Amino acid sequence: MQPWVSLFSGGKDSSWALYRALEAGHPVERLVTVHPQGDSYMYHTPATTLASLAAESTGIELLDVRPDDFGAEDAEDSGAQGDAELEPLERALESLAEEWGGIGGVTAGAVESTFQTSRIEAMCDRLDAELFAPLWQRDPHDLADAMLDAGFEITIVQVAAHGLDESWLGRTLDREAIEELTALNEEYGVHVLGEGGEFETLVVDAPHMDRRIELEYGTVWEGTRGHLRIEDAWLAD
Repeated sequence: MQPWVSLFSGGKDSSWALYRALEAGHPVERLVTVHPQGDSYMYHTPATTLASLAAESTGIELLDVRPDDFGAEDAEDSGAQGDAELEPLERALESLAEEWGGIGGVTAGAVESTFQTSRIEAMCDRLDAELFAPLWQRDPHDLADAMLDAGFEITIVQVAAHGLDESWLGRTLDREAIEELTALNEEYGVHVLGEGGEFETLVVDAPHMDRRIELEYGTVWEGTRGHLRIEDAWLAD
């Protein structure tokens, strides 16, 4: 059986895709984290440096992809930039495929973004790899319940949506938070799972992780958006 790779940021969506792949018995042998420079159409951007701790906790080797840039200055529109952002990831996976004699499958944490999923699906076709996207088109409330039922502990590390203030930074995404997000969805249209970058997360503990990620942080607030400033992070004994 050919090895699998899991596109991984440490956030809830990619972590859930990895967890479900392992549950299904897929042989995930490499996590792949892309570290964008600045904003990105394709990738989760905050706190990706913590993916290495999450990978260590899962016991799966991590491949970091650190492009100097995505050729964004040459992109004529968002579609062209999305294509440019995919290129360094695809090159990294092509190298793995050469090393392994092929890639069996790729996991992705896409929920509703056709922009992302269509590009990843096309990449998988070119690699002759299966795409495993267990969150795709699922009801966000059902997904949130499944993550919490499974024992995921999820910390909000960035917010950028009307209705989300500084008090959400560092907050645990628990059932009370989901209820509040549901109300904010009705009032402001905030997506319950933060799809589209309304908020970003880090999974600090889950069943497939051997040790919990501990954080020390401050907060940075910039009027209508903010993020955690990670001062220290480590795996608990």
